[in-house]
Amino acid sequence: MSPTEKAPVIAIDGPTASGKGTVAQRVAQALGWSVLDSGSLYRLTALACLDNGVDPADEAAVAQAAHGLDVRFDGGRIFLSEQDVTERIRAEVVGNLASQVAVLGDVRKALLDRQRAFRRAPGLVADGRDMGTVVFPDAPLKVFLVADVAARAQRRCKQLKEKGISANLASLMQDMEERDARDRTRSNAPLVAAPDAHTVDSSNLSIDATVDAVLGLWSKLVSSKA
Repeated sequence: MSPTEKAPVIAIDGPTASGKGTVAQRVAQALGWSVLDSGSLYRLTALACLDNGVDPADEAAVAQAAHGLDVRFDGGRIFLSEQDVTERIRAEVVGNLASQVAVLGDVRKALLDRQRAFRRAPGLVADGRDMGTVVFPDAPLKVFLVADVAARAQRRCKQLKEKGISANLASLMQDMEERDARDRTRSNAPLVAAPDAHTVDSSNLSIDATVDAVLGLWSKLVSSKA
């Protein structure tokens, strides 16, 4: 790869609990690439606001919190100001606040360059909600990963219970429907499939099958350019 050539990116977008984070990790492992969990940056911003008493309605203050994040990703663990917050950022209250602050234009601008800095050789698998439309619009492969809300709520409920966290399926479904609506209708980088994205419905697919589908799309793309 020449110094002026950009590292390839596989952009995986989709709604909450569609499985995109796990799929992105597995695809990156298979290819030997870096991975970007962009949602964690919004969750970290939300957590920083909660911990520091920042009003989520104060766009300038939230953007400042996003800009000043002291973040470190290390061996699958996530550190904020040198504190391991890997589990804390997965709490539903943090996820819901992350969805709220993600609609703020100044917050998205503050995190844009940080996300693009993850792009380096040999390649990057980036998951989020606007990876293929805003952050990496030139990504050679864009995947829009979907699943029906019932399947997603059941997955999240299982994840939480495995971690010893009590969860109510009905309330999880309601939360997801509300977050989906916020993500789809926000004016800044709404959750939509890029025109050239490949839609993969994982409602009835295992993680392995979903990973294989994405790797198959990449192999086909590479073969077509060989």
